[in-house]
Amino acid sequence: MKQKLIIIISLLLMASFNGLAQTSSEPNKKTVELKVKPSTPIIVTQPIKRSPVMAPSLSLEDYTLYFNTSCDGCVLQLVNEDGDIEYGIIIPEDTETISLPLYLEGEYELQIIRGNYCFYGYIEL
Repeated sequence: MKQKLIIIISLLLMASFNGLAQTSSEPNKKTVELKVKPSTPIIVTQPIKRSPVMAPSLSLEDYTLYFNTSCDGCVLQLVNEDGDIEYGIIIPEDTETISLPLYLEGEYELQIIRGNYCFYGYIEL
């Protein structure tokens, strides 16, 4: 009986220490919440599907974007408050991170354009 109690307590302690180690490794990463809208202009050869589309998952820490899902070949744009594109890039294959230019400052609409879909969210640099 004592051995089972000791094993249970040690497993609980190990699980709690493991959880502490995971939460402290990424304290500054912020998940970017993305919404979806039709891209402009709409590509006629690729019809808009009626089923829901899966938005990419990404995080931001300082000036680095971390891609949790693949965005190979998509267009990444940062649009300022005036509606002007201040930064744009085609995301290369197997990209896990992109470092944004340090001259960017303020609030931007981050857009990831994939075919007829524009996934957008707001970030502050």
